[in-house]
Amino acid sequence: MEEVDNKQVIFKGYIERPPKETDMEIKVSKIKLRAPKGSGAILVKNLYLSCDPFMRGRMRDFQGSYIPPFVPGQALEGFGIYKVIDSENSDFKPGDLFSGLTGWEEYSLICRPQQFRKIQPDNIPLSYHVGLLGMPGFTAYVGFFEVCSPKKGEYVFVSAASGAVGQLVGQLAKLHGCHVVGSAGTSQKVDLIKNKLGFDEAFNYKEELDLDATLKRYFPQGIDIYFDNVGGEMLDAALLNMRINGRIAVCGAVSQQSLSKPQGIHNLFSLIIKSIKMQGFLQHNYLHLYPRFIEHVISYYKQGKIFYIEDMNEGLESAPAALAGLFSGKNVGKQVIRVASE
Repeated sequence: MEEVDNKQVIFKGYIERPPKETDMEIKVSKIKLRAPKGSGAILVKNLYLSCDPFMRGRMRDFQGSYIPPFVPGQALEGFGIYKVIDSENSDFKPGDLFSGLTGWEEYSLICRPQQFRKIQPDNIPLSYHVGLLGMPGFTAYVGFFEVCSPKKGEYVFVSAASGAVGQLVGQLAKLHGCHVVGSAGTSQKVDLIKNKLGFDEAFNYKEELDLDATLKRYFPQGIDIYFDNVGGEMLDAALLNMRINGRIAVCGAVSQQSLSKPQGIHNLFSLIIKSIKMQGFLQHNYLHLYPRFIEHVISYYKQGKIFYIEDMNEGLESAPAALAGLFSGKNVGKQVIRVASE
């Protein structure tokens, strides 16, 4: 049985601060390129890995989440695209391509494949299956249409608008006939949001001293829908600027995820006096809508009605820095790591 080197990104130990590159290390182990007989497992070659904010939560010693923490001394785990090398599972055939949870390593033995999806030839970049057509894209779709219940002509605000989720939310909102403003943390991202992604307006929140005043400037009539990816001060300011019967989709809180003592929200009284609906959500609770999402988004993409921006890092060695950089805004678009070619 062939045994080969297997480069891995190892998680060193739990943290209560923003992730650093040094919280992970590259190691080389050995792996047999066979799934154990009768195990129901699959052996895969990882091609692309997805950097996602939810991975920060798995770096804490906290068991109360929807997904367990990482195990110190073992490889990180996240969404990826992989090719099946060997299979003891009838749902997987050698040579097939899938997206799903996998290890941050060159080869993974997956004993219980989760949230996997077979990738069919579709003339779309393969890496998009962990971005535009993967968990981030589906999160944008169900968050906007199911949680926000948009109407044509409404005023929509999207934070982290150049990120993996936000960039698609804004484009879907424009296609739905809404007026859309996004926020980001650099002038380069603001330019992309307005000139590549087609938002009506965008601003650099790091250049604004008073976020309440900023939102009043961009939304003098108020906000109908706020798609919140950051939490913290931005959510607090948005609450003051919502219109009657406004909706807030709480998708993420990246500004708070690395704080041992997250900031409190001071303007929740706005929920009452303006009859605002504020709802958190997870994309896996809406998987029955995935076929509809794929149909719509692939059609929009092939018609040139939506674009998707990726930040591609080359090689598994780049993965620790790429993941850490996600929490300081270094990425421009969806952060992906190319581990190997097909």
